[in-house]
Amino acid sequence: MKKFLAASILISLGLGLFSCTAHGDNPGHAYMPDMYYSRAYETYNYNDVGGELDTLKNRGIFYNAMPVPGTVARGEMMSYHLTNDSVGLKAAEVLKNPLDSMAATGAPMKEAERLFLVNCAICHGPQLDGNGPIVAGVGKGGYTGVPAVLTAPNIKSLSDGHYFYVITFVIRTMGSYASQLTPEQRWWVIKYIRSKQGGAGGAGSATKDSTAGGGKAPADSAAKK
Repeated sequence: MKKFLAASILISLGLGLFSCTAHGDNPGHAYMPDMYYSRAYETYNYNDVGGELDTLKNRGIFYNAMPVPGTVARGEMMSYHLTNDSVGLKAAEVLKNPLDSMAATGAPMKEAERLFLVNCAICHGPQLDGNGPIVAGVGKGGYTGVPAVLTAPNIKSLSDGHYFYVITFVIRTMGSYASQLTPEQRWWVIKYIRSKQGGAGGAGSATKDSTAGGGKAPADSAAKK
């Protein structure tokens, strides 16, 4: 009787071990397969799984797979919902540099200097004097604009928010750098510029001839009409 019981236990253990062993690439049966094998959705792409996209269209639902306005990427600084018009410029005037509480020294400022030299110095010059390498082409079939002298009193008096707006949006001959510089990097560049201007920035609003981009502030669609 004892031998029969021992044999039964050994057989049961053997069957148990055998049933738990994976057979090739087949892991066996999945509990709740709809959750285990989830549908793959590609970010920013149309996801026509099982005709779902056509179903939405037929129901009059617009879906372009893009993130909703105001979405902030993970690890990014909170965005500023500014519009590229006179209303957005006015809203930007009151913005404060969130990096003001940080010392203008060390590795972050070294990186800020690099960002300025890479993105801004070609026009505004390494010394902020408006004498960048591109100026050599002015009037010779090349660059036709006149870069702002960032150390000029009227430019220094502009608010940090105004600088942020100009870097973010197109303004006359200066293009937008929103794709080259993240919001945080833009504030670092502004902080670097302030450190080289020899004084804190003012809180004055823009005038038609005193934008940091060297020209007039953009007008909104209503003004254009």
